[in-house]
Amino acid sequence: MDSKKRFSNRVENYIKYRPSYPKEAINFLYVNLGFNEKSIIADIGSGTGIFTKLLLERGSKVVAIEPNKEMRNAAEVQLNEHHNFVSINGTAEDTQLEVQSVDYIVSAQSFHWFDRRLAKIEFSRILRPSGKVILIWNNRRTDQNAIDRAYENLLSTYGKDYAQVRHTNINENDLRAFFKDGIYTKKSFENHQDFDFDGLSGRMLSSSYIPMPDETNHNEMMEKLKIIFNEYNESGKVTIAYDTEIYYGEA
Repeated sequence: MDSKKRFSNRVENYIKYRPSYPKEAINFLYVNLGFNEKSIIADIGSGTGIFTKLLLERGSKVVAIEPNKEMRNAAEVQLNEHHNFVSINGTAEDTQLEVQSVDYIVSAQSFHWFDRRLAKIEFSRILRPSGKVILIWNNRRTDQNAIDRAYENLLSTYGKDYAQVRHTNINENDLRAFFKDGIYTKKSFENHQDFDFDGLSGRMLSSSYIPMPDETNHNEMMEKLKIIFNEYNESGKVTIAYDTEIYYGEA
C-alpha cells in the first residue's frame, strides 16, 4: 500500500487513541534546543496534528506538511483556530517550502515512511543555517512486562506487514547517514497510556497494518485482544508504556 494512503481509513481512531508526547519532551525542545515563540517550525508528516498542536500551544509558528488528505483535513478542522498554523499538501521529499525558510524541522512518528535520501536533500534546502532536525517516536515497550509481550505477539501474529513497516527498523546506520557528518544526539522520556477495552481496541486499529472489520482475521484478532485485556487489566484499565525518543542534529 502507498504509505501516503495507509491511514486514510483510520483517522478517527488515530485522533482518539494515538499517544501524545510528554510535557518534559516538549520542554526539552524549548529549553535545550532553542525553540521559542518566534520559531518557524516545519512539522513534516504532521498527520492529524498531534505534535503540531503541542508546538502551537507554545506560541511557535508551525507549517504542517502532510500528504494524506484525510489526516490533513482532520488537523485543519482541529487547529485552524491557531493563527500560527499553516497546513500544506506536501511530502518530506517535496515540502513546497522556500529555500532556508524554517528554523527547525520536526518529524513525529513519520520519518520511517520517508525516502530518506530525498528527504535529506529537501530538509537541507528548507532549513536555515544552524537549524536542527528533530526526529521523534513514541517507542512502545514490547518486553517490559507480560501485557507488553502479549500485545506485541498479537500484533506480530495479525499485523499484515508489521515487521516490514515498524519504525524500529530505522537503525543507527540509517540515522548516521541522514544527519550531517553522521552526528546526532538521542534523548528519551517516559510516556504511557491507560486504556479500557474500547480504548485498547481503538489504539490497535489506529495502526496501518492491523486488519479492519471487513478484512480477514479481524474478528479472531479482536477475540484474542479481549482475552489479553481480561487477563491483564486492573480495575478495568491496562497500561501501554512507551519511551518517547528524540534524535536531533543538523541536516
